[in-house]
Amino acid sequence: MTELSHLQQWVGRERTVLDELRPFPAQALAAALDRAQGPGPGEPLPQAWQWLYFLDTPTASCTGVDGHPQTSDLLPPAPLPRRMWAAGSMRMASPMRLGQPAERRSRIESIETKTGKSGALVFLNLDHEYLQDGRVCMQERQNLVYREMPTAAAPLPPGEPAPSEADWTQTVTPDPVLLFRYSALTYNGHRIHYDRDYAVQREFYPALVVHGPLLATLLLELVHANLPGVRLASFSFRALRPTFDTLAFRVFGKRDGQRLRLWSADGDGFLCVSAEAELA
Repeated sequence: MTELSHLQQWVGRERTVLDELRPFPAQALAAALDRAQGPGPGEPLPQAWQWLYFLDTPTASCTGVDGHPQTSDLLPPAPLPRRMWAAGSMRMASPMRLGQPAERRSRIESIETKTGKSGALVFLNLDHEYLQDGRVCMQERQNLVYREMPTAAAPLPPGEPAPSEADWTQTVTPDPVLLFRYSALTYNGHRIHYDRDYAVQREFYPALVVHGPLLATLLLELVHANLPGVRLASFSFRALRPTFDTLAFRVFGKRDGQRLRLWSADGDGFLCVSAEAELA
């Protein structure tokens, strides 16, 4: 791991980005998720939809063969070629409003290197604060993982059966159009989400991979469909197993007082994303 020790120099690096929170990205995501109507100017931005804003836009010459940016003024050069958003958490004080200026302050909190069954691993924790009118509206942590690229197809690890007892559930068909639209709206160029040949032949996935943040967003959509008007104080999620576009999957929710347990299960019934939320 000595060749990765230089990554520690990125810990503490900060960046501030401004955005006008234009309504169009939120309205486009609402259409992609088949909402009857999207939010308009002055209305609250739905929770987890901040991922539509404050986007990095690397040029073509600064984009790798996998579709990820090769350079960034915040993140270190990709220490290992395969990367994923493994988990995340948010604490929400108040919603941001569409059509009004907002600010995101980002900081690399930690970088840790380990060795796992698949080889070298790098864990990077990235913290964000979202501000509007000088107030902190939300704090977020993104847990990113970098891994070595596989050299051949390998079976998925044994899956854990998803819980079956839920208060709410919905079936989602992850067609390529939905995956492409979410990639476009979040400026996510990673080809595993829309380029089937690349996903199968280069990264040895069996099909297109459903975005982890999209799964988290769909869990929150389930909450707001069943508890309309509710506001959350916190939300956290963890990706346990990839979800592919070959089978419909299901999202689930169960309420226990002010706390919610949320999860998704793939077409084979295995637990893929586990999440928790707390009502404000």
